Amino acid sequence: MSVARVYCRTQTGLAAERVTIEVHAANGLPSLTLVGLPEAAVKESKDRVRSAILNSGFDLPPKRITINLAPADLPKSGSRFDLGIALGILVATGQLAAARLDGHEFYGELGLEGQVRSCQGLLPALVAGAKAGNKLVLPADLADQACLLDYAHCGLADNLRQLCDYLTGEAQLNPLPTTTPMVQDYPFDLGDVQGQAQAKRVLEIAASGHHSLLMVGPPGAGKSMLAQRLVSLLPPLNRDEALEVAQLHSLAGQRITAAQFLNRPWQAPHHSSSAAAVIGGGWYFQRFLLHYKRLCYSFLVKFLGFLHQGSSLNILVCAPFYSRRCSIG
Repeated sequence: MSVARVYCRTQTGLAAERVTIEVHAANGLPSLTLVGLPEAAVKESKDRVRSAILNSGFDLPPKRITINLAPADLPKSGSRFDLGIALGILVATGQLAAARLDGHEFYGELGLEGQVRSCQGLLPALVAGAKAGNKLVLPADLADQACLLDYAHCGLADNLRQLCDYLTGEAQLNPLPTTTPMVQDYPFDLGDVQGQAQAKRVLEIAASGHHSLLMVGPPGAGKSMLAQRLVSLLPPLNRDEALEVAQLHSLAGQRITAAQFLNRPWQAPHHSSSAAAVIGGGWYFQRFLLHYKRLCYSFLVKFLGFLHQGSSLNILVCAPFYSRRCSIG
């Protein structure tokens, strides 16, 4: 077969748009051309894929191979397309049957010896693929993220050879590991605080009504200790909220484990933090890490220099959508 189609997804904000990897192998001067608005990391995949195919025991015939990432108007970034590109080349050159790829989405970076490696920010794509009802194939070291989906149609691949053997019916992909039930688990508890009955009562009222909170007192009075324990009084995230938080952290290069999945996040910027560090600078996802979080300002007077410039506006406007409430201590 001279034309192959493999499916993956690209990231546009929190949305994961479907991408069709089209591969055409034709007679002509041997070349490997990649089109479809690829960024630098995607363009570099040609060399990774070439070595991975050869070192996995397959051939790369002397053909004129064109790879199109459609739709062409969507930017594609990252190394997640490596696995799909390699499979498309194998199908286009007649080394793999096209029908085996139906109903699948493939994600992963390829090593030069054919290993399938993890990529940053895959969780939103996996969520979108699960909603579409497709079988998801992803790197084995992303098993902990796949478990957050509660989706049975996921397969874990260690290398390109194993995946091709699975597609030809000669082997099986690694199954998802068995996970323990997800429960709310915080390292801090209000019972750690000795005395402070009035302050504890105020914390309980603030937590039950989702109120903002201002604590004033001398150093060592227990303000920070109480503020850290406020989040343990709040109900756990529901599954939709928890999955949304996990997706945002995935895009920012951070992983949330099953043990942290239902926890309400907590953020306490240092009093010497700059405005860009607190409210976000050029990095798109910085401020979104406050999603459903409780934000604690310690030494509030240190922040007043920039609160009126952007933080108060940002926090107040974003609180109902991103962090719900901000607790100031």
